[in-house]
Parts: sequence; structure tokens; C-alpha cells
Amino acid sequence: MNFIFFSPHFPRNSADFCSQLHQQGATVLGIGDAEYDQLEDKLKSALTEYYKVSSLENYDEILRAVGYFTHQYGKIDRFESLNEYWLEQDAAIRTDFNIYGTKTDFVYNLKQKSKMKEFFRKSGVSTVQFSTGTTRDSVQDFIRSTGFPLVVKPDLGSGASMTYKINSEAELQQFFDTKPDDVAFIIEEFIDGVILTYDGLVDIEGNVRFAVSHLFENSVMDVVNTDNHLYYFCLKDVSPEVELAGRNILKAFGIKERFFHIELFKSNKDGRIIALEVNMRPPGAWMTDAINFSYDVDVYREWARMVVHNEALGPFEGKYYTGYASRKQHKHYSHSHEDIYRTYGDKIVNYAGIEEVFSRAMGNSAYQFRSADLADVRDIVNYIQQEEG
Repeated sequence: MNFIFFSPHFPRNSADFCSQLHQQGATVLGIGDAEYDQLEDKLKSALTEYYKVSSLENYDEILRAVGYFTHQYGKIDRFESLNEYWLEQDAAIRTDFNIYGTKTDFVYNLKQKSKMKEFFRKSGVSTVQFSTGTTRDSVQDFIRSTGFPLVVKPDLGSGASMTYKINSEAELQQFFDTKPDDVAFIIEEFIDGVILTYDGLVDIEGNVRFAVSHLFENSVMDVVNTDNHLYYFCLKDVSPEVELAGRNILKAFGIKERFFHIELFKSNKDGRIIALEVNMRPPGAWMTDAINFSYDVDVYREWARMVVHNEALGPFEGKYYTGYASRKQHKHYSHSHEDIYRTYGDKIVNYAGIEEVFSRAMGNSAYQFRSADLADVRDIVNYIQQEEG
């Protein structure tokens, strides 16, 4: 299998995907904008050849790189970045070179939140009410139906960038007065609830080969807007309601041979599962590592086995709850890094700094830790994030 991995050096765990592809026998070809000498050794070992471009945004350069690899190695079987930002470009290259995978005519259904809603309806899973109105007057009927608070967010994109909670008429008017003209927004009803994810691997026939679930009790939107720290849990089990909703959503989208990350609300008001958005790429914020720690598995290897050999995976059993707790540099914490290791060192499985580009949401540094008891993991979160005063 000739596999072109686009931007194999960023984000950091792309090297793990490349390394496992190589170990499964794929010819891994990299296209990136970093100098070859700057690539980490694990990535260099995985790549058969690396083509440096001056800019990842320059489509003509990418075309020439793929053309070069085609001339050197024959038909290209896969082209992937596994990165939300590059989904459109990935699809354009696949379309131009007739490479297997999502093409340009479908990719906006996976990128544009307003288009996702149609697939949620098709799946039978409740979804968040929304409006694409571009003026204050055009959203009046919608607000009459939902009331405040509301959430505004870009129609395209992921994460919590430019996503805000609107609590009043005055805040809504300020939003319309100051919003950038070149960004399309949608306005959604606010759901009081927690986020449960459905993450995993779906094979080339559309069968779910491996699935896990994460619980977010604090909103990433609030974390970003208040510059707070983040925590979440990778759960040992997937609840039946999340499993059913996730599988129905995957079937509605017709997704095949992908890593998937689906976000669902569980309403505090009535317990309903409500579809929020889909992301047809690995989950971020170290969740792939959390999966490995919870299930004692290498999900990078299992993804590569599925893509290269279409081999059956698992079954894998969840053994631990894995917690993630970040810290922010501007906060003053009660316990030092040394205190944390002295108290919970036997449960901590990972600690590292976080790239600046991700730090607003993910923190400046973060810990991961695991236990068979969720109460233990909650205690560790509280200990790490307890502030002075």
C-alpha cells in the first residue's frame, strides 16, 4: 500500500500513525513544510521518502508532490492528514488523483455544522436546534422558539474558536454588530448537559471495529472563553444509549475506513442524547493516548492494521478510567508538580507541556492518570487543579 501522509510532523502524534503504518508494511510517503533534519527520528524511520514543500497551503506544490510520488511508486492508495484543518485539501487531492476516500463532493457534509444536521435527522438522533440567519431580524422567530441563552459558532471548523454563549438581547446585538463579515456563523439553542463522545474505528465495509467514550463535564467553550483549565475522563465502557446513537450517526453519514469522533450532549433536564457534531478524524487533546491507557491497547497500531490489512480488531476490554487534567500558567495552584507525583505518582501515566497553538483549550501542561475507580480519578483532577485561596 502506498500511503501519503500529509503534514506527518504536526500534530505530534502523527508520527505514531506513520510509524505503525510502516510496521504494518505500508510504503509511507510524507509531504510537509518542515526540513527533513527537523523531523523526529521515529518519523524519519517510518518514511520511505519525504517531499518538502514551502507551504502546506500551496495546492500547486502539493499536486506536484503527489505527481512525483505517483511517478516514483505507482498508484497512490491513500492520502491522509488525519487533521480537521486539512480535510478539504485532502479531499481535493483524492478527487484529482482518484484516490480512495472522501472526495470534494462530500467533505463539506463533514465540515459544515449546518449540513451535519440533515444527517443527524436521517440517523434518528435528536439534534440541536439552529439558525443560519445573518441578521438580527432574521433570527427573531428562532429566538422566540428557543429563548436565551444561545450559542454562536462558525459554521465551518472545529474546537471552540469564535464560539460564544449569548445570554441576552444586548449580547446578541453586540454579536451582530461586531462579527467578522467573512465568517459564516450558526446560532444554536443552549443545551444544559455534559458531553459524551463516541470515538473509534470504522472499517472499509462500514463496520465499527472499536469504540470508546469520553466524558466532558466542563464545556470547552467555557474553558477557552474564560482561559480556564480543562479536564475529562476516558470511560471504561460505552453506554448503550451512546453506542446506539453513534452507530446510527455513522450509518447515516456512510462513513468507511476512518477514525471517528462524535460529540453528543446528555441533557441534564431530561437525559436525552442530542447530537452536537461529527469529526471524521482521531479525537484531539490526547484522547488517543487516553484510549490506550484505558484499554491497554495501541490504537495507532489498530488503526494501521485496519487500513493496511482490514484485519479484525479486539475485542478490547476497558480496564481503567483515564483522567486528563490541564494547568494554566496564569493560575496559582495549591499543589506543586512534586506534590502531585509524591501523592499520585503510581497512578500518573503521562505528563507533558502542550504546544502553544493548543494551549488555550488544552492548557499549558497536562497530566494523565488512571484507576479502576472513577472516584479516584476525580480526586486526582481536584488535587491537580485545586487553586490557592
